[in-house]
Amino acid sequence: MRGALLHAVGDDRLDIRDDLTLAPVGPADVRVRIRATGVCHSDLSVISGVLPMPLPVVPGHEGAGEVVEVGEHVTTLSPGDHVIVNWTPACGSCSNCLVNQPFLCMTYMMDSFVNARFRYGGDVPAFGMAGCGTWAEEIVVPWQGAVKVDPEVPFEAAALIGCGVTTGVGAALNTARVRPGSTVAVVGSGGIGLSVIQGARISGATTILAVDPLESKHELALRVGATHAVTPDGLPDALRTLTGGRGFDYGFEAVGKSAAIMTAWRATRRGGDVIVVGAGAADDIVPLSAFNLLFEGKNLLSSLYGGADVRRDFPFLAELYRAGRLDLETMISARIGLSDLNEAVAALKGGEVLRQIVVFD
Repeated sequence: MRGALLHAVGDDRLDIRDDLTLAPVGPADVRVRIRATGVCHSDLSVISGVLPMPLPVVPGHEGAGEVVEVGEHVTTLSPGDHVIVNWTPACGSCSNCLVNQPFLCMTYMMDSFVNARFRYGGDVPAFGMAGCGTWAEEIVVPWQGAVKVDPEVPFEAAALIGCGVTTGVGAALNTARVRPGSTVAVVGSGGIGLSVIQGARISGATTILAVDPLESKHELALRVGATHAVTPDGLPDALRTLTGGRGFDYGFEAVGKSAAIMTAWRATRRGGDVIVVGAGAADDIVPLSAFNLLFEGKNLLSSLYGGADVRRDFPFLAELYRAGRLDLETMISARIGLSDLNEAVAALKGGEVLRQIVVFD
């Protein structure tokens, strides 16, 4: 089958191949034919080494498709089911799962570092990003890694729900629990930031400020729910105009940079919530003093995978989409083929695109 392979961190180009094969389906596994997959900044982070993965690796983690085979112990899925790929399958029995934090479960994530589910060049092992590898025509994942979705939801929209939308909307609904009538600032208007904006809108926030240095992204932010949009240089004026200088109730960082976290911190009022949503580098240090952490009274929260229980949230977000309350079409900047992935990665590095979706025949 066809797929994209990264041989070494920092490679200029992915190896687009047609000789990938899969490991056999185990008793608790499912095989999924990928029908659509997103080109996400986290994929770029794997290519650059910011997010460490075993190599060689098939990138891609934001996908949707159709079940084609199930293991003998799988009872919840059947061939033909439409599913969204879940890159953090929950084992259901670890300490995090038992306290209702399945997004922190590491059982299958750790397995993905030692269990190479792909082969190429005959019998050379290759790994899947986060145990997925959706930049290939088919994948094998634990049954918990495929969540059934209404077949009326297009595969492109379902793929977005698989990572970016759940991460961003979930940050607003699950992590911050944005209150109706509140004020929100979102730093970064890429796919994650736009999803945070939509989550804030759905939550009933009355003032939603999008902060992004690229003015070309402001129009999209306003289209999906932001009430105002500025570049970082315009943030001080926006603070005075929109909050009387007090600051926003919630400040979301959706970039994955310490500078963006500090921008969100400065935008948030005393006693407000600062939510880190972007995936940053291990050596990118946030310069917060012990004095500020205590006396400004702000709550610094992390929002991994939008604090989601995907068994609940994937279908919920799909219903919001079907009801017209979640705009996913606006977030798709291009539909491309697998052979276009190198150009898509280059465009993502340029910063102008939102979500490019690989659509498989």
